[in-house]
Amino acid sequence: MPWNFDSDKPIFVQLVERLESDIVSGKYSPGEKLPTVRELAVEAAVNPNTMQKAYGELERLGLVYTQRTSGRFVTEDSKLIDRTRKTLAEKNVREFLAGMKEIGIDRDEAVRMLTGGNK
Repeated sequence: MPWNFDSDKPIFVQLVERLESDIVSGKYSPGEKLPTVRELAVEAAVNPNTMQKAYGELERLGLVYTQRTSGRFVTEDSKLIDRTRKTLAEKNVREFLAGMKEIGIDRDEAVRMLTGGNK
């Protein structure tokens, strides 16, 4: 998936969100070595310092850890990955429902639409 950035949020935050999503979706498996800061910065077309900051935040969250001289790896803590997946899913649902409310569709109608009840 291309790295498209939204001007409404700092790039660093969007990098963290994208990498969180990649981890919880299984793009990067538990224990898998991640690309280097420079490799990923080139891929995303961002400054390596910005990517370094994103990796640092992922480490703070516990989703990534560093092995000296070997690089960065995805956590093997499956419970943390599952909790993060649930948190991201809940955030997406809240944002979806807020967007629907903005266009005049209440929660019940949005749920009906999602489940095919408005056919």
